[in-house]
Amino acid sequence: MTRSVRRTQRMLQLAGAGAAALMALSACSSSSSDSKDTSGSSDTSSASPKVSGDITVFAAASLKESFTALGKEFEQEHPGTKVNFNFGGSDTLAASITGGAPADVFAAASPKTMKIVTDKGDAAGTPATFVRNQLEIATLPGNPDKVSSLKDLTKSGLKVVLCDKTVPCGAAAQKTLDAGKVELTPASYEQDVKSALTKVELKEADAAVVYKTDVKAAGGKVEGVEFPESAEAINDYPIVLLKDAPNAEAAKAFIALVQSAEGQKVLSGAGFLKP
Repeated sequence: MTRSVRRTQRMLQLAGAGAAALMALSACSSSSSDSKDTSGSSDTSSASPKVSGDITVFAAASLKESFTALGKEFEQEHPGTKVNFNFGGSDTLAASITGGAPADVFAAASPKTMKIVTDKGDAAGTPATFVRNQLEIATLPGNPDKVSSLKDLTKSGLKVVLCDKTVPCGAAAQKTLDAGKVELTPASYEQDVKSALTKVELKEADAAVVYKTDVKAAGGKVEGVEFPESAEAINDYPIVLLKDAPNAEAAKAFIALVQSAEGQKVLSGAGFLKP
């Protein structure tokens, strides 16, 4: 009788322990599930934050067409936002930023000009290369002077313009001239690539060394001539959020658009190379 009672008590104890363990496991599982759900909803919320207000983007002149298109796209995707652009020579833009000009984003045409900003501590984070660009010779429509190489730019009587050596397109042009061992005295040095291209468009110059993207953007106003030395001076374009950005959240969203597949499609369509 005693043995039977003990056995019954033992079985009841084991059953009770098993039930307690099962309840604990269930509670733990429920807690874990709740935690996952909360975390998931939080991630979804932070992945697409609502942005509004104005942002100011300082960008290299060669980005004018593609960034203007991306700016309009950004405003459509984020109602209540406005993207203001300041396009120009990267060195001039960098000097304005370090001088205190209010801006949210800086997109430069070379790491060297971006370094002006990062060295002064005016960037938030590390600049990221988002596209690359290559040079091309822009001539008058129909290429009446039969320019087919970099050396042809030294023809007697040919009026050629270059970007100033302090801006990325000018520095790249000089690098290609050195690579081809070509000595060239231009009719003028222009402050940015758009100014150099305009000289040809207005027939104030016979040729200019500019970016492929600018030749493409000009359409039938100029004709492009490729030259092998351009491979020696392909420019990386970095972009960064600025430290004192007045609207940092919207600025981050714009940079994300530029780096997205959607943004890269617009840039590739403009003739830019992938980073």
